[in-house]
Amino acid sequence: MRRVLLPHDISDDRAPAGGVIRDYAGRSMGTSWSVRLVAAPDQAAEHVPDGLQQQLDLIVAEMSHWEAESDLGRFNRATPGSWQALPPAFFDVLSYAMGVARDSGGAYDPCAGSLVNLWGFGPYGRFDQPDFMPPSADEITVARAQLAARPVILQRDGRRALQPGGVQLDLSAVAKGYSVDRLSYYLKTQGFAHHLVEVGGELRGSGVKPDGQPWWVMLEQVSGAEIDELVLALHGLSVATSGDYRRYFELHGQRYSHTIDPRSGMPIANDLASVTVVHAQCMAADAWSTALTVLGHRDGLDLAELQGLAARFVVRQADGSFTEHLSTHLRKLLEE
Repeated sequence: MRRVLLPHDISDDRAPAGGVIRDYAGRSMGTSWSVRLVAAPDQAAEHVPDGLQQQLDLIVAEMSHWEAESDLGRFNRATPGSWQALPPAFFDVLSYAMGVARDSGGAYDPCAGSLVNLWGFGPYGRFDQPDFMPPSADEITVARAQLAARPVILQRDGRRALQPGGVQLDLSAVAKGYSVDRLSYYLKTQGFAHHLVEVGGELRGSGVKPDGQPWWVMLEQVSGAEIDELVLALHGLSVATSGDYRRYFELHGQRYSHTIDPRSGMPIANDLASVTVVHAQCMAADAWSTALTVLGHRDGLDLAELQGLAARFVVRQADGSFTEHLSTHLRKLLEE
């Protein structure tokens, strides 16, 4: 059965008369991006693909932990005890991410890059290298103790951040979502209010298509899960999904997820197959889908209710089947 999720607020703004859909695509942040926009028949759009790529390149230059000379890379190498001025967008994204860290009780933490690196999911010492070995218990203990003892401090006046020493920022669980929001904002400044943006599977829709229909997308399905399809009208909404099936490695018969629980320093090993969050901001959907995945479906669902999040949890059962759990706020979007 197919179920439909609809936003509560529907804009009266119509697509341009005689509008046509234009499609653009490219690569950034180790993944692909795509944009569909509605343009008036005589509306120039030749500059759009280069403009979109430039926006993404700026995000990489500021927030990539893969680029050694990014602003984030320089922060990670900064002298202990030094205050670092951050670009406005970098500061705002980090501030939001640290807020999610606080509200999730540390289930998500943008300062836990050292743990991500230890498990081979960072830019060096990769799990797919022949000499890779999982970290020892002592290495994890040291990294966790350092994370707890040396917090990053943000100072909004001047947009500065304190590097306490050894902290490795990793914004990979929020940067893709932010990039979706950034591309959407750019398109609006260029006069293209009706569009669908996707970066690495995270999406945001604005306005409608030329026929007046919203941007319909199907929520990501877990392979083998016999669960009813959910179709979402992305009209002023974003959606992001986190799942243990996306990135992982197996060693000596054991499977290690790329999602690390900063509280334990270990890859998650709960019963969640995926978490999808629907939100007005893709950055928020991205960060919260990760935090809820770490928490597991029971604690995650409790926090989703507390935070007012529209979330879908797909839970893997012992017999190999799957069950679905929806937060109250997602149920409110649902129409049979």
